[in-house]
Amino acid sequence: MKLASLKRGGRDGTLVVVNRALTHCRAVPAIASTLQAALDDWHAIEPPLRQVYEALNSGAFTEADLFDPAECHSPLPRAYQWADGSAYVNHVELVRRARGAELPPEFWTDPLMYQGGSDSFVGPHDPIYALSEAWGIDLEAEVAVITGDVRMGATPEQCASAIRLLMLVNDVSLRNLIPAELSKGFGFLQSKAASAFSPVAVTPDELGSDWREGRVHRPLLVHLNGQLFGRPDAGTDMVFNFPQLLAHVTKTREVQAGSIIGSGTVSNKQGGLNGSSIDSGGVGYACLAEVRMYETIETGQPQTPFLKFGDTVKIEMVDHHGGSIFGAIEQRVQKYPG
Repeated sequence: MKLASLKRGGRDGTLVVVNRALTHCRAVPAIASTLQAALDDWHAIEPPLRQVYEALNSGAFTEADLFDPAECHSPLPRAYQWADGSAYVNHVELVRRARGAELPPEFWTDPLMYQGGSDSFVGPHDPIYALSEAWGIDLEAEVAVITGDVRMGATPEQCASAIRLLMLVNDVSLRNLIPAELSKGFGFLQSKAASAFSPVAVTPDELGSDWREGRVHRPLLVHLNGQLFGRPDAGTDMVFNFPQLLAHVTKTREVQAGSIIGSGTVSNKQGGLNGSSIDSGGVGYACLAEVRMYETIETGQPQTPFLKFGDTVKIEMVDHHGGSIFGAIEQRVQKYPG
């Protein structure tokens, strides 16, 4: 099943069921007006939503609306919680190698995670706003899950049954603001801009056998200014799966329905700078910081610039037939006009 939130009906948008081909949708106010309302009573509301989904796919509705991703907000325009992990330890290892630091062994057994701002997500086609290019604007292409209610101390096996939906995310980072924040022993805060999520959130069964062991086993396609920049596989080198990430959160607290847990930047182990780029036959990257880390390790300094005003970013995942699973995040970097 595929669900989206249109930019109408208030801050939390209007819930629509979207057909598998992402061509048509239908609002369901008699079932649930918002995605959060559906998540709050998922076991009762999911079956009638699925009936609408099946009817959309069969063409039973004669008055279904055309689906336009540009009219979408993030599936949850605001959420009770946004906790982003760093499940791809290769990414963390590169960061530390670039500054000559060893990777602590516990990073392989205890996931890194930060709690981000969840009050102001932006739509998948909204701009990436910043006040200055000097902040070091970077994309981070990731996968995320939306959860149901989970009790404190839940096991990964129990957490697996609480995963309701999956989606993509661009977790924008302001790289040049990060060092000062982390040097205080706190963070991230200022160094994390508003995140954008894919137009559509999907139930795990939509992925078929590509959803297994708590991971999405599909390439994540990243384009910068119209050129393919990365296609790392989201299921490869993911050290901590989503049930494990969720269990990490529940160690000391209950998790409420509508919480979002991110994977961290998707990153695959590769053969260095000359073997990792798309042009060199590698799988490329899901953020600019990663290629800059390879450059630093191998040449002594980064060469690839961060995003500039006017640059465009596209993040998408397609199925085995080339059809978009979640719709695309398509954003342009712009100076904040406020």
